[in-house]
Amino acid sequence: MLSEEVKDKYQLVVGLEVHAQLQTESKMFAADSTQFGNLPNRQVSVITLGHPGTLPKVNKKAVEFAIKMGLACQSSITRFTTFDRKNYFYPDLPKGYQITQDKAPICVGGIVPIILSDGSEKEIRLNRIHMEEDAGKSIHLAGETETLVDFNRAGTPLIEIVSEPDIRTSEEATAFLAEIKKLVKYLEICDGNMEEGSLRCDANVSIMLKGSSEYGKKVEVKNMNSFRNVARAIEHEFERQVELLEQGLPIISETRTFDANTGLTAGMRTKEDLNDYRYFPEPDLSPIVISEEWLNSAQSQMPSLPKELFHKFVDVYGLPAYDAAFLTEERDMAEWFEALCTKTTNYKAASNWMMGPIKSSLNDLALTMSSFPIHPEKIADLIAIIDEGKVSFTSASQRIYPELIQNPTESPADIAHRLNLIQESDEDSLKPIVAQVLAENAGKVAEFRSGKKGLMGMFMGEVMKKSKGKADPKVATQILTELLKS
Repeated sequence: MLSEEVKDKYQLVVGLEVHAQLQTESKMFAADSTQFGNLPNRQVSVITLGHPGTLPKVNKKAVEFAIKMGLACQSSITRFTTFDRKNYFYPDLPKGYQITQDKAPICVGGIVPIILSDGSEKEIRLNRIHMEEDAGKSIHLAGETETLVDFNRAGTPLIEIVSEPDIRTSEEATAFLAEIKKLVKYLEICDGNMEEGSLRCDANVSIMLKGSSEYGKKVEVKNMNSFRNVARAIEHEFERQVELLEQGLPIISETRTFDANTGLTAGMRTKEDLNDYRYFPEPDLSPIVISEEWLNSAQSQMPSLPKELFHKFVDVYGLPAYDAAFLTEERDMAEWFEALCTKTTNYKAASNWMMGPIKSSLNDLALTMSSFPIHPEKIADLIAIIDEGKVSFTSASQRIYPELIQNPTESPADIAHRLNLIQESDEDSLKPIVAQVLAENAGKVAEFRSGKKGLMGMFMGEVMKKSKGKADPKVATQILTELLKS
């Protein structure tokens, strides 16, 4: 086990390569379906399998999705973009090469801002975003020596988001990955499902002595299907590489796989040089010209992005950063909250309802915000009758809100009347109730007047019981305070 003192000598350096499977109905260069979960080898064609004499054709929607991701990351959009062949052999690569982008990726540069747990912000630079096609899937059944191959996924459109080596901790790595996931879901270009392989991440990990300007040899870690596993793999690889250097052993530039069961990485193959891939321009595809009109069209379809909404919720609506981060996690949540804020000016109450009762309902009923039955205007009406002192928050959240879930077209005020929940705020009506409570608890009144101020809560509880929960707490507290002084 390495000591913290030894580990503190070294700086972790990480660059991530994130593959996002695009939500197109057909593949990158063929008309085959991209539906997930079909029987093996049902979504293939002569183009996918690379039969002689077949020609690929670019999926225009995939290009538009890539442009949108570039715009979201402030990348430069390449106006004259080309495809290349990347040659290597794996059993699940049917053509023996992958159509990708090498010399002229569709997006160059860019940044992805991240927010860390201590509230600090950092910008992770991007090297590029390029388009390519996915490989198939090799399947290894337990106890079997043969490898089965499913080509359904082969040819599915991907974008690969390649960061610069700006990441210095596992927390930064998972924050970057989380931001990428959020962006592709906001843009509706990828569902971000890591378990199904829609979003996959490879990490290039190296170490160097602190204060050094020269990066060490990088190791690529594959086979990570969750944020937690990305963090675990990076942390293990950091310790493994530190241990090698401390023992005077070299770090081999290689591709390693991560075992989620053991938390360890294992060597797969030595890292290929770019020359090993024998890149050359794809001869069967013409260059793509991104016109000004096409770029403007993509720009006009861009939604408000998470960072923009986060700052709006904090600066305009006055919400705490925690609330803003929660509300911008999902696009439909942020849009629903914005709709709610057009109906009420009590933005903090609106946020509390979103993070509390509404979120609980979504979990309990297995709903998404887009399928939530209550209209924002009804929640605004509910906030209004609480603010007006007509009902308590407890009555609103525990009695009226469940009724709204069942009867979303009914008015919250009507439900409050129907359930006899309207608070009594008339002083003349409440004074006799408060006086009776104090008369029945004369001993406690004496204790209160001798200094036990904590008894106020007990008195309020008794008042609420006698009024059957209908006493306005503010008015009742005021009357109690006055009578206890006399």
